Amino acid sequence: MTKVTHVLFDMDGLLLDTERVYTEVTAKIVSKYGKTYDWTLKAQMMGLKERDAAELLVKTLEIPMTVDEYIVARRLGHAEMFPSCRPLPGVVRFVEHLHRHGIPMAVATSSHRDAFVLKTSENQELFKHFNHILCGDDVIPSTGKPPRGKPSPDLFIAAAETINGDLSNPQSCLVFEDAPSGVQAALNAGMQVVWVPDVNLAQDPALVSSASEVMLTLEHFKPEKFGLPPFDN
Repeated sequence: MTKVTHVLFDMDGLLLDTERVYTEVTAKIVSKYGKTYDWTLKAQMMGLKERDAAELLVKTLEIPMTVDEYIVARRLGHAEMFPSCRPLPGVVRFVEHLHRHGIPMAVATSSHRDAFVLKTSENQELFKHFNHILCGDDVIPSTGKPPRGKPSPDLFIAAAETINGDLSNPQSCLVFEDAPSGVQAALNAGMQVVWVPDVNLAQDPALVSSASEVMLTLEHFKPEKFGLPPFDN
């Protein structure tokens, strides 16, 4: 296993409990039309950029809304609930540990910048530790365009270049993800990846075997297995 020198984190459902909000808001919207938002569809939407996810939902559930109408309704619900999101178990301890030991870290999220600001508004103590934040609608300097959505490796490659510069050995970068599309994006970037799926998410055996590790909470992570400094206690 290659020694890790820098670390990338997804945000939704990995650092913060935002997946609860996504589920509740979307379930409420589609229930008005007698539709059910289940984990089969949610798993397909996780990690996608906002519009791609909206198009998939509207088409799959055949709800009588345009994609734009659904996005507007969704954003209103999110604006009300996102500030209540908090770090998931093990996150604060791990991020603060990496920060103390000078390990470069970045957040690479498909969320748009305005949504990121809402989600992190009450979590500044956590996010101040990151060297860089890359959002789904940010422009990548090397291309002049926003990154393609996961499973494209764009987000992770751009974030790694920002905090590391040298990607000659992508295996030295460790990605933490909760979404299947995000795990695949990390693999497509040639990086090591730890998958932290929601307990309700069906796990693809092929993806499980490709990930460096699979665990249900970051509380179980052992940094020394990847050449990172062990926890102090």
